[in-house]
Amino acid sequence: MQKLLSVLAIAILGLALVIGVACGGGDEDNETGQAQIGDAVKVHYTGTLDDGTVFDSSLERDPLEFTIGEGKLIPGFEEAVIGMSEGESKTVEIPADKAYPYNEELVFVVDRDQLQPDLQPEVGQQLQFQREDGQIVIFTVIDVSELSVTLDGNHPLAGKDLTFEIQLVEIL
Repeated sequence: MQKLLSVLAIAILGLALVIGVACGGGDEDNETGQAQIGDAVKVHYTGTLDDGTVFDSSLERDPLEFTIGEGKLIPGFEEAVIGMSEGESKTVEIPADKAYPYNEELVFVVDRDQLQPDLQPEVGQQLQFQREDGQIVIFTVIDVSELSVTLDGNHPLAGKDLTFEIQLVEIL
């Protein structure tokens, strides 16, 4: 009877091991060879605007390292990396709403007398302000009149569709 129970226990343990492996249990590493949510990855990229202007590239520096799903990058970029394999390259177009959506609430008009008297604002100029919590915020001047200045606190790429050439260098 003892021998039968031992054989039965070994058989059950073996079956549990087979089921665990078949269901992805056990080793938590990515065994699919494709990037998935939760994976730390390294990528090289080049970002361009619709007119072909390059606004950023990692090709002259170390690859960008991030964990998919942490939300530290624009959503469309993270989504594009999901399913890629090491060494794979692709080009993806990311609409503004999945990159930097434009927020009208970040545009406001300031009376010129609220600015430093020696400041001569010009359209396109970037101004830095320090918030009460010490954080520096940057605004772009989008309109200037005799009495006021219109400032835009949106990201410089807000409202623009972006194209990225992405190469998955490594799944860590």
